[in-house]
Amino acid sequence: MDGPEIKKRQIVGYASGVFDLFHIGHLRILQRAKALCDRLIVGVTVDELVGYKNQKVVVPFAQRLEIVSGLKAVDLAIPQDDLDKFVMWKKLKFDVMFIGDDWFDTDRFREYERKLKSVGVKIVYLPYTTDISTSGLKSKLGTASARSVSQLRVGRRNGRPDRRSKSKLPRKGHRKRTAAD
Repeated sequence: MDGPEIKKRQIVGYASGVFDLFHIGHLRILQRAKALCDRLIVGVTVDELVGYKNQKVVVPFAQRLEIVSGLKAVDLAIPQDDLDKFVMWKKLKFDVMFIGDDWFDTDRFREYERKLKSVGVKIVYLPYTTDISTSGLKSKLGTASARSVSQLRVGRRNGRPDRRSKSKLPRKGHRKRTAAD
């Protein structure tokens, strides 16, 4: 008979974000975070809190949560209903928090570092993907005003038919001529 089994304590990590227009930068930061912990919890910011960035989301919360939940690197995706990381720690009791290095040395995160260090939590700043961002994508797509996905329709502009798109389908009441005609 072997001696008593010693269970290794799992390291629980926490990362959060809006994850609107999910892109490779989002994926990479979550993969890097997962590589540094045993269990990764990801807070997806609810639509009502996104205004802190003076932005509106394009992809609704429920869809963003489902996308993040479906990632191999994510063990649990939850609503982030409070932007205060210390409040989230009180709810989840994670051991390490992951954030993009674009937040490094900001007043906001110096304060989080102080508070979280007092309860034994370390903040790990992961490399921010500089060649892509959601705001850059929105700008390129012309959605800076961020119409919701449910309002977007193929072949329509501003709620009206887009006359610039030339359909290959015959109009109603017209039939395509054939060689037999």
